[in-house]
Amino acid sequence: MDRRAVLSLLAAGTVAALTGCHAAQGESAVAGEVRIPEVVDPPIPPPPPLLPPPPGGPPTVILPGVITALPGPGSAMALTVDDGVSPEVVGAYIRFARDTGARFTFFVTACYDSWSIHRDELRPLVEAGQVQLANHTWAHADLAAGSEFAVADELSRCKMFLHNTFGVTGAPFYRPPFGRHNATVDRVAADLGYTVPVMWYGSLSDSGLITEQYLVECAHRYFNPQSIVIGHANFPPVTRCYGQLVDIIRDRNLALVTLDDALSVA
Repeated sequence: MDRRAVLSLLAAGTVAALTGCHAAQGESAVAGEVRIPEVVDPPIPPPPPLLPPPPGGPPTVILPGVITALPGPGSAMALTVDDGVSPEVVGAYIRFARDTGARFTFFVTACYDSWSIHRDELRPLVEAGQVQLANHTWAHADLAAGSEFAVADELSRCKMFLHNTFGVTGAPFYRPPFGRHNATVDRVAADLGYTVPVMWYGSLSDSGLITEQYLVECAHRYFNPQSIVIGHANFPPVTRCYGQLVDIIRDRNLALVTLDDALSVA
């Protein structure tokens, strides 16, 4: 018997054995049909965060006063996100944190409904320290143009909202709307526990509506080591750019940090 005939007999015997086995278990067997048992794949573990954790080591101790960048050498970058006009954008930033491991600081303008709408999603991230909340006043008033009473009212109403809603006050960090402050504003703020006015050196330029292309160009320009970059939770273009922002951060070996990750105030 030649080799081809032997192989044919072996194949026929395998088919008969398999179909007979299925028939013996009460299944209908079709002549010539080979049924392969279904293989169930093990659960796929979740992917690791796209962005690295903050650099190790204790935060840098600073004195009270204005900051525009993170002190010293390093690879950290503090993304700070202001306002919160849009619930959609606040929600997208929360998903961005969950999906990538991003760490950043929201400067909350407390009169906007976004913060109450997303309280239950945001609070666990705040409690875990991944997202920090700081004071950006109650209604985004120009503090430098107001009375001492008006300054205190704007900051204290936001402080109370943060405490009642998220269990934090945001101290010692505050950002005066439009970056406008003076010695009187800083003194009143310090009396309320806000001893560090946080400015920036780099912006996504999205306080108003801009194109996605321009926003990404700003990120390419300003995403640099030890920078404090300002963005806004106001308009949707940023929600369509997260992948590109992650690419820039990874390509430059940056680590996103909250202000508390990087700084400790003496």
